[in-house]
Amino acid sequence: MTIDKTKLLLFALLIFSSVGCDRVTKGLAKEHLQGLGELSYWNDTFRLVYVENPGAAMSFGADWHPDLKFWILTLLPTTVLLLVLGFVLKNISKLGFSHLIGLGLIVAGGIGNLLDRFFNNSLVPDFMNLGINSLRTGIFNVADVCITTGIIITLVYYKSMEMATA
Repeated sequence: MTIDKTKLLLFALLIFSSVGCDRVTKGLAKEHLQGLGELSYWNDTFRLVYVENPGAAMSFGADWHPDLKFWILTLLPTTVLLLVLGFVLKNISKLGFSHLIGLGLIVAGGIGNLLDRFFNNSLVPDFMNLGINSLRTGIFNVADVCITTGIIITLVYYKSMEMATA
């Protein structure tokens, strides 16, 4: 197995910078938004509001027993991240840059939210919301944006590979 140092460096820098951005924005949100209520921008298309999410996306699992939450929202994602990291490191020389970027964003977002699970009493700070009128997203953070973007890039990559082989 040969390691492509350029791809490994890109992967590491992507993870480091994405996790760093997530940590900084969560800290700023806590410092400047906590207790303020909602701040609305661009005709209420973008809102800033600080919440600490005890569950997964859109508070899924927030009311689960603490042991179940630990297994499903902490240990399972940690295992998945380790498997993805192992896959990337084993196959890095074969991965295309878009595939590597997609997987790197997923890993970075997972790390960002897991750091909160481990060091913020299992509460993940969320602070952004998008929408028009009553059609709105849940409240999310930079790690969530990384995960979602990474999944989209990875799905597009696999779909393009599928179309190329058809």
